[in-house]
Amino acid sequence: MKLASLKWGRDGRLVVVSSDLAWCVEATNIAPTLQAALDDWERCEPLLRGLGESLDHGSIPRVRFHEHDAESPLPRAYQWADGSAYVNHVELVRKARGAEMPASFWTEPLMYQGGSDGFLAPRDPIPLADEAWGCDMEGEIAVITGDVPQGASREEALAAVRLVMLANDVSLRNLIPDELAKNFGFFQSKPASSFSPVAVTPDSLGDAWVDGRLTGALEVELNGKPLGEADAGVDMTFDFGTLIAHAAKTRALGAGTIIGSGTVSNRGPDGGPGKSVSEGGVGYSCLAELRTVETLAGGAPKTPFLKAGDCVRIEMRDARRHSIFGAIEQEVAAG
Repeated sequence: MKLASLKWGRDGRLVVVSSDLAWCVEATNIAPTLQAALDDWERCEPLLRGLGESLDHGSIPRVRFHEHDAESPLPRAYQWADGSAYVNHVELVRKARGAEMPASFWTEPLMYQGGSDGFLAPRDPIPLADEAWGCDMEGEIAVITGDVPQGASREEALAAVRLVMLANDVSLRNLIPDELAKNFGFFQSKPASSFSPVAVTPDSLGDAWVDGRLTGALEVELNGKPLGEADAGVDMTFDFGTLIAHAAKTRALGAGTIIGSGTVSNRGPDGGPGKSVSEGGVGYSCLAELRTVETLAGGAPKTPFLKAGDCVRIEMRDARRHSIFGAIEQEVAAG
């Protein structure tokens, strides 16, 4: 089952989307918004699923689904917490800051709580007031949970995953060092993020959803050129069950909580940081990793951070090359 929120008010209007992302049908008679559906999932889920089956069979009236009309699936959420499940990414960006990586990072996830009161739509521009802040994209996988009790086990946490989607966790890299030096960040360095036009139930991902991990290449493009195609199921140190259980250690999580994977990142075949797509590697899901590799190789980064007019695209396709979640496609806008 695939769900989306069309632009309407502050919380969008819930629709069910066909498996091929071509069509949609209003679901507001079941639940007006995705958050309302998550709050009453036991009742709403089978009704929404039935609507989706009728939509795929073409047996009910339908309208074209246009990704430009979609908000992020939850235009705002009660909670957005982003982990760092790909420890290779953590290691690389810390090298860029000259920071050592504690051994505990391999055994316990990092996680920060981001701003969730308003997300960017997947085709909205990324506002950037100052290019000196070092704007970067971060291609990620994210899940939306149902209610998760405090102290949930990994298995209980994984069972609470309702929907899977893609994320662009926008980061202002040049603001991060000073914030973290205060031992009380992130905040200013993490502006509004965006998510894919469509969120998908785990069962609809088939064999791509394996034990709390989504397998497949996450395609990240910058200005129409491939930047990364790392496999989201490879080198993911902490699966989503582990991430959710970590978040729920001291608090219950309400339905509609979004948990991010952190930047998808693969090591090279030799265990090193890997190569760019143009050099035959799987590349990088953010500019910080590329700049770190450039620094390690040549003493200084060559690739600039995002500037006004740059266009970022993040997408994942199935085995038949069909888009699974739709695309996040955003242009950086000055001001």
